[in-house]
Amino acid sequence: MTDIATLVERAEALAAADEVVTTARLRKVTLPGGAVLGLITLDNGLDHTRPNTFGFRGLVSLNTAIDAALADDEVVALGVTGKPFILAAGADLGSVQSAGADGVRVIGELGHAVFRKLQDGGKPSVGFVNGLALGGGLEVALHCTYRTVMDSAPALGLPEVMLGLIPGWGGSYLLPNLVGPEKAAKVFIENPLNQGKVLGGTAAFELGLADAVFSGADYLEQSLLWAADVLAGKVTVDRPGIDRGEAWDAAVAKAEAFVAAKTGGASPAARKAVELLALAKTATRDEGFAAEDEALEAMARTPELLASLYSFDLVQKRAKRPAGAPDKSLAQPVTKVGIIGAGLMASQLALLFAQRLKVPVVMVDLDQERADKGVAYVHAELDKRLAAGKASQDATNRLKALVKAEIDYAAAFSDADFIIEAVFEEMGVKKTVFAHAEKVAPATAVFATNTSSLSITEMASELANPERVVGFHFFNPVAVMPLLEIIKGGQTSDAALATAFATGKALKKTTILVKDSPSFLVNRLLGRFMGEVARIADEGTPLPVVDAAFAGVTPMPPYTLIALVGPAIALHNNETLHRAFPERFYVSDNLKRVVEAGKGAFYGPDGRTLDPEVEALLEVGTTVLTTEEVRRQTLAALADEVRRMLDEGVAWAPEDIDLGMITGAGFQFWNGGLTQLLDREGISEEVTGRKFN
Repeated sequence: MTDIATLVERAEALAAADEVVTTARLRKVTLPGGAVLGLITLDNGLDHTRPNTFGFRGLVSLNTAIDAALADDEVVALGVTGKPFILAAGADLGSVQSAGADGVRVIGELGHAVFRKLQDGGKPSVGFVNGLALGGGLEVALHCTYRTVMDSAPALGLPEVMLGLIPGWGGSYLLPNLVGPEKAAKVFIENPLNQGKVLGGTAAFELGLADAVFSGADYLEQSLLWAADVLAGKVTVDRPGIDRGEAWDAAVAKAEAFVAAKTGGASPAARKAVELLALAKTATRDEGFAAEDEALEAMARTPELLASLYSFDLVQKRAKRPAGAPDKSLAQPVTKVGIIGAGLMASQLALLFAQRLKVPVVMVDLDQERADKGVAYVHAELDKRLAAGKASQDATNRLKALVKAEIDYAAAFSDADFIIEAVFEEMGVKKTVFAHAEKVAPATAVFATNTSSLSITEMASELANPERVVGFHFFNPVAVMPLLEIIKGGQTSDAALATAFATGKALKKTTILVKDSPSFLVNRLLGRFMGEVARIADEGTPLPVVDAAFAGVTPMPPYTLIALVGPAIALHNNETLHRAFPERFYVSDNLKRVVEAGKGAFYGPDGRTLDPEVEALLEVGTTVLTTEEVRRQTLAALADEVRRMLDEGVAWAPEDIDLGMITGAGFQFWNGGLTQLLDREGISEEVTGRKFN
């Protein structure tokens, strides 16, 4: 193990000149009873949009603060917290990316050396998790003797596996030895592979990550009082024992099976995380930390890490500056939103607009009963948040008051700035509702359509002001899926487009510009994907073989996806694309039979075996492919479609294809979305004659 003085020296040499340093500031706090706690606050000096991170200089700053607290005889205990609502978001990935594998080893060892002083310094320590705590942000708290957490903290977790890394500052060893291997596997293996799922503050406490949970603006004050009682012996912290027998082995086996099914062996980081979980059963802390250092360096030498960092850069940077978006100064203010329709999608939109924009939202439907039902849905969802402690009664009442139901277009839309339709996916219906709205809406109002496949240009063609119409395509479920495709029709004005982008940003969505074309970006690629999959299955390859081919590429097997979106919707998308491109988009007769029979899935309740009634409907050939052949053939079709879409200008650049597939279709970070995967495996050149990137 390298001594810390040498690590600090190497870290200062490796630090980038532009590192945003998270400074560790130490102050003394006198607790009730007179004990003095050295409280270290992490703060990068920026607003809440830039969370604290640990780069080389940030770790050196924390090391200095901890040393000062340990050397001060007046200080009897240490505390670590962050700037308002943020502890830290882990390692500075810019530092990781620029440092290379050797630098990654340095930052891994330095983090271990600094954090472990909170355990080994001879004074008790308390981690005050006052908000977001991801990766190293959670790990610094795990090194503390005790932990409290704010109940409303939005995100706690160890997401490194999603990024092609492993928890490198003690997480893979400390967490299973704190909460047990099964719970730990959920946090640093299962959740990262389930699209980066995280824990809220209360859930983290219930899992055992924290010893106490507090709420409200005085969270830190309550935590300090609790810490005073613990230090005085008035409060005892009891933690359950850990079963190191067969239960640990069973948890490892379960994690191993999960990784195999989810990644198909495509993620070295996920496999390594399982190994570290197994090691934590018997290893000493030094052995566990050393294994993390070795694993972190090994991951830094994999192409999957580079792909993951590329993906991370897309969702963190490119998503904030959408390519091709007009000057934001052209955007019009949105002070009232009108929604045509009050079904499930429309109701989800009403909830989102009210929560994010905090402006009046009015829903219009054919009759008052339907319109009222949409408002009732919004109210019920708000009540769920209230019951879960995620909102106050006053805030809930204010949001409820914003959402109204109407049947009269004039009453609803005469003063609306932004009107979005979410009605039946049929061109005639959408043209009709927009024509009605145009008669009463202000001349400056933007008309948005949530269509998933229909032409924006045609939809606007019969309006007096077609330039006001823009595509505004959400993905379901609206509250969860980050992507929003913004589609420019043939006559869409820059003002309408800028307003759409500004509104999407206010809704906290990832926005990408897409050309008006059949099914736009994500659904067009998913349509080609599902069509090729269906062709292979119809020709004779068993469905389980087809599904198994895409572990590690897509977030779920294709026939599970069909069950999620519904066979009828999948069929509609493929039929739409087949009409536009009949030579490339396959429509499955078997899928038609399943839809006509009213079946919602191909598999039975267990999700693994065919529904006997569905099986009786299928007519298949005799050509059986291997999983690798299925995968290769399908990816080749996608490579062909990506090249066509880029040549047609459907997407601005390959990066937008990848951003869309990651945030709209759940393609994995470690593949670099789609185009990086196709390039890395040689499929791009094989199919199109050149790489995408």
